[in-house]
Amino acid sequence: MQPVSEMRASATALGSWPGIDPVEAAEVIRGELGDPHAPFLAELPGRGVGSDPIGRTGSMLVDMAIDVQPHGWRLVDNPGRDAQRARSALATDLNILADTAGAEDSRASELKIQLVGPLTIAANLYLHNGERALLDYGARRDIAESLAVGVADHIRRVSGAVPGAEVVVQIDEPDVAAVMAGTIPTASGYRTLRSVPGDEVSGAWRLVIDALKAAGVVEVVISVPEIEAPIERIIGAGADGVAVPLRALTSRQWEQLAAAVESGKRLWAGALPTSDAQAELPRTAEIVASIERPWRQLGLPLSGLAALRVTPSSGLAHLTPARAKAVLAKLTQVADGLDQLARG
Repeated sequence: MQPVSEMRASATALGSWPGIDPVEAAEVIRGELGDPHAPFLAELPGRGVGSDPIGRTGSMLVDMAIDVQPHGWRLVDNPGRDAQRARSALATDLNILADTAGAEDSRASELKIQLVGPLTIAANLYLHNGERALLDYGARRDIAESLAVGVADHIRRVSGAVPGAEVVVQIDEPDVAAVMAGTIPTASGYRTLRSVPGDEVSGAWRLVIDALKAAGVVEVVISVPEIEAPIERIIGAGADGVAVPLRALTSRQWEQLAAAVESGKRLWAGALPTSDAQAELPRTAEIVASIERPWRQLGLPLSGLAALRVTPSSGLAHLTPARAKAVLAKLTQVADGLDQLARG
């Protein structure tokens, strides 16, 4: 990553996007998020099976085949039609990205992609016996190893679509708190699965992060919900930062984030609420203040705000395309406000 002194506060979004048109999505995202912001490869879950997060990342697994069964995605002996749909949709998106980026007069210097992390994948894939893969230590290990190999190949294809752009990766782990607390239900729903030890969680993340870095990724962050966010464990696994909504962080979590920032890690601040698709977007000054206030209270230098990325608090697939575009515009304004504070 760049030294903080050379950074500018930037904006990006978490990945999901409304609609079913990847061309429109790519053009809007890249049009709104020019340098210093980070345009991203959109996920369009509205397209159906295979464009959902689990299917999209699951299609990257190497030597592990998946297909959709009545209860969800399942590990199978041979790749099914649904896995092929997922791979085809992803290949289409990369081709469109290459065409869109190639037609630009000035390309963005970064591209952000997102994928589901190994713990959430294990919690949402099912074994042949109908139980979650998370139940089985060997399955958890195999998924992490397979994902590490698969994402490295994916990065090479992404880099080929946007030659010269630095690739940033967001690893989504929405289920990690439940995985570590032992509250993921069994397939029957009558029991919960045993908690996964913290050291195993860290090891799975480290395996994927190391593979991404070896493939040339310049920055890897792990995205988690604010509830029980394992911030210190994320940093200990070698991630470059944490992506987390700010709306309900505890004082302890803010202190953990401050320690991470002081050690050179990045905060991706989920500062713009988007759960209410009808509510008016907050004023830019209000969002900037919601970040500046705890930043000052923790004694962090305002110059460090230049290293922030600002994001929505959640994905944007539930919004209209016009509303999603407005969110990106608002985020760039917030980043500009933070940048002005950072530079005095």
